[in-house]
Amino acid sequence: MSPDLSRLLRPRSIALFGGGWAVNVVAQLQKSGFDGDIWPVNPKRADILGVPCLASIDDLPAAPDASFIGVNRDATVEVVRCLSDMGAGGATCFASGFRESESEGTGGSNLQDQLVAAAGPMPILGPNCYGLINYLDNVTLWPDQHGGLPVESGVAIVAQSSNIAINMTMQARGLPIAYVVAAGNQAQTGASDIASALLDDDRVSAIGLYLEGFGDIRALEALAAKARAMNKPIVAIKIGRSDKARAATLTHTASLAGSAAAGSALLKRLGIVEVETIAVFLETLKLLHMLGPLPGASVCSVSCSGGEASLMADMSAGTALDFPEFAPAQRAELKAELGPIVTIANPLDYHTFIWGDTPRMTRMFSTVMAETFDLTVFILDMPRADRCDPSGYQCAVDAIIAARAGTGARVAVLSSLPENMSDHFTRSFMEGGVAVLHGMTEGILAIETAVHAGGMSGAVPEPLLLAADVDAVPVGLSEAKSKHALAEYGLKVPRPVTAPSLEELKRLSQGLAYPLALKGLGKAHKSEAGLVVLDIENPDALVSQAERMLPLAQGFLAEEMAAGGVAELLVGVTRDATGTFLLTLGAGGVLTELLQDTESLLLPATNEDIVAALERLKIGPLLRGYRGKPAADIAAIADAVQSVCRYAEANSNRLVELEINPLIAREQDAVAVDALISLYEV
Repeated sequence: MSPDLSRLLRPRSIALFGGGWAVNVVAQLQKSGFDGDIWPVNPKRADILGVPCLASIDDLPAAPDASFIGVNRDATVEVVRCLSDMGAGGATCFASGFRESESEGTGGSNLQDQLVAAAGPMPILGPNCYGLINYLDNVTLWPDQHGGLPVESGVAIVAQSSNIAINMTMQARGLPIAYVVAAGNQAQTGASDIASALLDDDRVSAIGLYLEGFGDIRALEALAAKARAMNKPIVAIKIGRSDKARAATLTHTASLAGSAAAGSALLKRLGIVEVETIAVFLETLKLLHMLGPLPGASVCSVSCSGGEASLMADMSAGTALDFPEFAPAQRAELKAELGPIVTIANPLDYHTFIWGDTPRMTRMFSTVMAETFDLTVFILDMPRADRCDPSGYQCAVDAIIAARAGTGARVAVLSSLPENMSDHFTRSFMEGGVAVLHGMTEGILAIETAVHAGGMSGAVPEPLLLAADVDAVPVGLSEAKSKHALAEYGLKVPRPVTAPSLEELKRLSQGLAYPLALKGLGKAHKSEAGLVVLDIENPDALVSQAERMLPLAQGFLAEEMAAGGVAELLVGVTRDATGTFLLTLGAGGVLTELLQDTESLLLPATNEDIVAALERLKIGPLLRGYRGKPAADIAAIADAVQSVCRYAEANSNRLVELEINPLIAREQDAVAVDALISLYEV
């Protein structure tokens, strides 16, 4: 059950512990106009900024709703224990030196365990975090400057970095921020728990997550399901995508997938839209706050410049955005209004013939909005007021707002440069129900993300398969044992013989039908070592190739060739650091590293998910039958993948990674001709 954070997030009384940092919090509370009780506890001071100090925690007149603890780490534990015992509503723990410093040998991990035990049922944020800002109720439990203003409604941001949270409050993009909460170490209360509590505030329209790690996956699943049920979208940045410190791995799959793929697959599965930059994060939250998730990708772009129209079209190429042409009746109306010189197309350059004629501009803009586009975007950069006179652009502002009011359409204004839309005009547009996007790059990506958010409103997915913690050494199975293990779960494999010596190979291979594949055993990546030979046509060639492999091979595996392949696929499952199991599908064989053509899913995966992932691959056309060539049996491929998934689920307590490469996709079936499995010895 998620902790009750209501008193902490919306307090009527606040206690403060510490010196300089507590002074900063009092200053911020006074500046924001907090009208509740403020109780500084400091035996060395008579007051803080005119607020009388209490000598000890025992002098508090009541159990505070919220507390800021700005003392050293050891004293923090004791203050938390006392607050919990008196029934306080919650606390933020500013001190560092807990689990985040364990690598320095500070004993921080043990101290963090003591902190959690001391808190008991009382919720705590951190440690190693700044706290929270509630711009709805003027609560600034925050020991530093910030750039936000009071709002009546807005988005809530939960960040695992206090500095990043501060930076976000300094935005000049018109985003109404309702809450900012720093999660810190998440010793007791995780980012998902915080976000879940923020969803309960009707004044919160969307959630933004800045994540350094996922923490409790079950809590994240519950958060996503709750947000989906409440129609409140979640946008996330997950840092660490460029991590280069990957350990050497047994399979191609693990080296190709990486933690970034698992993180992205996790967010997508849960219906959380992912972005990569803070600018796009803020612009997306703003668009979602104003207009909600977009129901589709149909966009109309309107500008009075051919350059802007072309740039919008070019920069949207490769995104999900679609620019359908105007309906015939609409085209006729626009032509009548704009005259014979203007070409009626989408993106639309309406020229400047009607500029300054606000009624005429309003009629034209209304005609554009009357069509059932999912979003109408006006490209508009305003002159800077310190050097120019922007009053000549007021006609466009008035016409856009009036047309939007008359049609009820979803409308956004997008400036090509972030700095070319002042706070004054941003507020004017947003008060008129028009979203404002700062910067063409950021704006286009925000629109695309809002489209993706609109497509994530389906059923709640099945709970994820999670890995148990294992303290053991992984051991790799031989190819023959790997194939045998997978075959027991329904995977089709070639008829094999395994021989420890050349003489045994000669004897055992007599019952096989040529052509054969010969593999020398003892190496994980046999092709690179020259231990794989295909299309061996007769016994003499088999012996000759085996003799060549003798210096490196520790035995032999001979198999009947899987002829008639349409394409070669890679199918792999890896245990990820998130605790999930990542299913990777991609181009296999010699194309694995060359194309790096993969799609990632998390287990369990449905047949529909698997087929959709196969269709997204670059080699998807080969599977469907390219230029008259035979098509692969997609259902058989999906069945083969599900066989691998069943094995992974049955062995989730032991599985480290497994890979089929290649899985030969044929017209009538799919055959695994190479397999590797790594398991923990438990």
